[in-house]
Amino acid sequence: MLSRVEYIWMDGAEPTQKLRSKTRVLPRLPKDADMTLGLFPDWGFDGSSTSQSLGKNSDLILHPVRAVMDPIRGMDSWLVMCEVMNVDGTPHKTNTRALLRDVLKKGASDQDPWFGFEQEYTLLDETGTPLGWPPGRGVPAPQGPYYCGVGSDEVFGRPLVEEHLTACMMANVMIYGINAEVMPGQWEFQIGYRPGIDSGADPLLVADHLWLARWLLYRISENYNLSATLAPKLKDGDWNGAGMHTNFSTVMLRDETTGPDAIKDAISKLEENHANHIAKYGHGNERRLTGLHETCDINTFKHGALDRGASIRIPEAVAKEGCGYLEDRRPAANADPYVVAAAILETICL
Repeated sequence: MLSRVEYIWMDGAEPTQKLRSKTRVLPRLPKDADMTLGLFPDWGFDGSSTSQSLGKNSDLILHPVRAVMDPIRGMDSWLVMCEVMNVDGTPHKTNTRALLRDVLKKGASDQDPWFGFEQEYTLLDETGTPLGWPPGRGVPAPQGPYYCGVGSDEVFGRPLVEEHLTACMMANVMIYGINAEVMPGQWEFQIGYRPGIDSGADPLLVADHLWLARWLLYRISENYNLSATLAPKLKDGDWNGAGMHTNFSTVMLRDETTGPDAIKDAISKLEENHANHIAKYGHGNERRLTGLHETCDINTFKHGALDRGASIRIPEAVAKEGCGYLEDRRPAANADPYVVAAAILETICL
């Protein structure tokens, strides 16, 4: 018996990296192979075809770092997230996961950080039109009834979304919810800590799972002749953009004794480094962060309890109890979760 393994990695596309993947056939792997990454060998690829090297010196290495069962191919098949390495074993310059690893090793891991990502996206038909939008230059009825809506006049693309949810659950990806979003054709799924199911939400694990969930979304979309885009602001006018709201905490933020001071300290540090974070939070984010449509202006830093127009939102329960997590609402939908997590941890922990 043999196993099919899909090697998945981030390419060198600019300004936003894309996912690539290819399949390798290996001797049959045990069912607990996800716990034994050594069963998946490193594998070379042509970096000149992925904007990661020149043709005269194009060999790069895929190094497996996270494996889950493949819910599409089924039995004896695996999805493997990989880091891109140079032939000498050092991280390639496009390897943003290595940046997060480095921040954690420098001391951020000592504070037991947890992360969760709220990934918004928009489904497009074969013409590039968002689902639910009239063809050509037409526009649907104003936003309002679409968020968490029900019915074919308000929700578009649900079969694909439900299949994606099922696939993530079958793969044991840390998905904990989905919902229709404010603009027609726009959806969201959430990846991160699930109370009662998970013991924590290590940033490397959660970011890996977000990239795997993105890959599953793109791959399943092929079956519907649709595509999913992470564009931060797809339609001009009175329409919400798409973000990747990032929930984060440390042991000091979660503790009822240290929480109040830790929250103030984290917010102060994030405000001081606002411009640096914005530069890392996704290409085209200036079209989304206008101060309208549940955003704060890109040049302004604001925090507040329950405020979805803030840069950093303090959830109701956290404001009441004085401890817990914070929500960074600035990252765009196309932001790299490795980069976002590294930036937050470097700012508040190091």
